[in-house]
Amino acid sequence: MDIIQYSGLIVFAYFLGSVPFGLILTKIFTSEDIRYKGSGNIGATNVKRIAGSAPGALTLGLDFAKGAIPVYIAGQLTGLRIFLSNDFYICMVFLAAFLGHLYPVYMKFKNGGKGVATAAGGFCMMSAPAFLIAFFVFIIIAYFFNYVSSGSLAGALTLPFALWLVDKSPIIILSSFFTCVCMLIRHKDNIKRIIKGTEPVIRVRKNKK
Repeated sequence: MDIIQYSGLIVFAYFLGSVPFGLILTKIFTSEDIRYKGSGNIGATNVKRIAGSAPGALTLGLDFAKGAIPVYIAGQLTGLRIFLSNDFYICMVFLAAFLGHLYPVYMKFKNGGKGVATAAGGFCMMSAPAFLIAFFVFIIIAYFFNYVSSGSLAGALTLPFALWLVDKSPIIILSSFFTCVCMLIRHKDNIKRIIKGTEPVIRVRKNKK
């Protein structure tokens, strides 16, 4: 194993994960600093709220790619298309991208995102079936409770169990638990707003006359 090549990918993953696409796109489309608008988060949901659907969708795709691309490259380096071994290295690459998103070097390790899209990209590459199970739970919960955050939390909590069902890789499952805990901590303000009934909804329901 070429130690420079393999360690270099971990460093690349962190710096890619640190790119604040939500902040950049909001400034391009609106000249606003999203850190001081809406929820203050640089993720796709707040970007959509402040800058519109197109920048929000683009942010979502780019944040997803921050997790997916490094993990895909790690799989190619280890000669694996289905990741059933070398899981420790692949998870190290993923966690570098994920922690880069949460603690971006370009923003002095502050004002990072909540990690949902970046985690989704990484785990989609590691285990597409588990990702699809978690994504399905996200859609159902977000639809019925009308909060993106509730769907995100439900999907995050589902992922370790979905991985246990379809993958059985201990290190990937452990990584998903760590990721889940990080996302729960990042969503603490959303949880408080849901309890208070002040969390922004996905769609405004019309009152029946």
